[in-house]
Amino acid sequence: MLFRKKLVRTFLILISVLVFAFSASPLNASADTGVLYLGGFPAGFTLNTTTVEVIGICDVLTPEGMRSPARECGIKTGDIIDDINGQKIKSTNDINRILSEKFKKFNISVVRDGEIIRFEIDPVSEMSSGVRKLGILVKDSLNGIGTVTYVDGSNRKFASLGHPVTDMKNNLVEINGGTVYGCMIYDIKKGVKGTPGELRGAFENGNVLGTAKINCGCGIYGDLSDKFDVSKLVRIEKGGIESVKIGKASIYTTLRGNEAKQYEISIVKVDKSNKDNRNFVIKIEDENLIEKTGGIVQGMSGSPIIQNGKLVGAVTHVFVNDPTRGYGISIDKMLSSY
Repeated sequence: MLFRKKLVRTFLILISVLVFAFSASPLNASADTGVLYLGGFPAGFTLNTTTVEVIGICDVLTPEGMRSPARECGIKTGDIIDDINGQKIKSTNDINRILSEKFKKFNISVVRDGEIIRFEIDPVSEMSSGVRKLGILVKDSLNGIGTVTYVDGSNRKFASLGHPVTDMKNNLVEINGGTVYGCMIYDIKKGVKGTPGELRGAFENGNVLGTAKINCGCGIYGDLSDKFDVSKLVRIEKGGIESVKIGKASIYTTLRGNEAKQYEISIVKVDKSNKDNRNFVIKIEDENLIEKTGGIVQGMSGSPIIQNGKLVGAVTHVFVNDPTRGYGISIDKMLSSY
């Protein structure tokens, strides 16, 4: 699930709520082809999206007074800027670059409810800087915290979340890279029936863990920083879906600071071929965890699931009407994605 630093609204919506996750690292794992490093620790991340969304319309102070070219031509909050003068827009830098060019006319295309709408727009010069402005506030990135599932020591790659980052319509968000940071959990909003809880964390901006590479149906994956040391992480074997049994298990997750701890759960259902990657139904049994969080909360997505000493999957969702229960994805599916 998500985080609290501009919590990504996209992760909160589902019949059962997504539980966001992240990050990782290796040692000298030369021949560790069958051994992974256990995650369970939190990470903060900034994901660069491939779209630029209008999140607000504002006025610009010009020599002629206050103006908003965007409002005047009909642009609305929620529009996705597709192109300006035929040049594709993938970041706010693209907008600034095009506006600085010596065009006499500007035409802008936006995507609204799946349709392309075109406007002629007249940028204005901001009085204080002389820079051309459109009178819009935009975003081209997402920020959040989550939990790392594992680190592959043989190739210095990490996996997190166990589910995709999606938009408000539950569509997968395409990303163009991103940065993964260390994160400190400092507070917990306890979950109750009908209202998911959440872990609240702060980015450690000076501690870069790695780079995000892909956002897919099984989570967010990426490459570790060369400076990330896995010598303190626990090596663990993979347990395939065929080995998973109904009964006792555990999860590793972080409720304070950045140190993962083990908590008792039970696996109450196994669905090996579930198309939505909901391969397990789990129930939190640990009274200490229930006392502190109410069960599964946002920020726990990606928390590794362990059974018989092997990594078998990761937490992905919480049941809205019963925070002690949730879904998990099998480790087989996560390992096959990157």
